[in-house]
Amino acid sequence: MPDVLHVICNLQGIEKLTHKTMNVFNKNMLGGLIGAVILNVIHSAAKRFDTEAPAIDEVGEEAMKKTVSAAGFEPPKGNALVAATFGADIASNAMLYTMIGYGGDKHIILRGALLGTVVGLATLTIPEQAGLDTQPIKKTERTKIMTVAWYVIGGMAAGLAIKAMRRHH
Repeated sequence: MPDVLHVICNLQGIEKLTHKTMNVFNKNMLGGLIGAVILNVIHSAAKRFDTEAPAIDEVGEEAMKKTVSAAGFEPPKGNALVAATFGADIASNAMLYTMIGYGGDKHIILRGALLGTVVGLATLTIPEQAGLDTQPIKKTERTKIMTVAWYVIGGMAAGLAIKAMRRHH
């Protein structure tokens, strides 16, 4: 009988640990999603007001068409292409920004800025290596700076959101 009690107590400990781990994961995911949404809002708004603003969505749409075609399928067109690209962009950026929450609360906003910088710089270099047209994100030096800056802002927003959610558990 004590063995059964011992097993039950251990299972309850695992359940508490699992619940805590999922709670941290959920806050990190939500924070990452918030950062990704803010990044996309900035991209969309800036394109409407500034001709030098990066058009990362155009690069994403080209990547979506090439990827789907390479997989042997007919790529989406029109609004379906825009929606598929937007969904993939939000999901991938949310997953990247989720990583900001790992490593504790200390320097979480700095981690967000650093991750945003790395992702922004990668955004300027990887598309060309993948054979994509980089003109929409490299029109001018100002365009390049905006591209990186917006990823930094998204990363910092994710860090701030995660930090705020952790304070109000």
